[in-house]
Amino acid sequence: MSTAPQTRSAAASTVFRVGDYVLYRSPDRFWAGLPGHTNAYRIADLWTVSGGATAYELAPLVAGVPPVARARAQYMRLLPPEDAMRDIDTAPLADPEQLAAAAVAWLAQQQAAQQTGRPALPGPR
Repeated sequence: MSTAPQTRSAAASTVFRVGDYVLYRSPDRFWAGLPGHTNAYRIADLWTVSGGATAYELAPLVAGVPPVARARAQYMRLLPPEDAMRDIDTAPLADPEQLAAAAVAWLAQQQAAQQTGRPALPGPR
C-alpha cells in the first residue's frame, strides 16, 4: 500500500468550449517569476493538434493583455457562471450598495412585478 500523496489535475477532467471564460497562467512567465502571469480570457477558438491534444486561442478580457495562441488545458481553469453571479444570489436585498447597478435594477423590477401582480415573465401562448 502506497502512502504517497495523490494529486489530481482539475483541468484534465474539464471540457472547455468556445465562449467559455477561463483563467490562464502563462507557464513561461510563472516559472520565470515575472508579474502578470495569470489573466482572465474567453476561449475564441480551439483545434486538435498532433497526439490528439487540444490547443486553444484565448482572447483577453482586459485591455493591454495580449491574446494567447496555442494555450494548453493544463494551464487553464474554468470560470463558472455561478461564481460571476454569486454576489446577486447572496446579496442582502435591503442593502443595494452591495449590488451592481444592473442587479439592483433587475431586483427592483422583479419586486414591482410581484407587488402589482404582474408575472415576471410572459405567460405561455
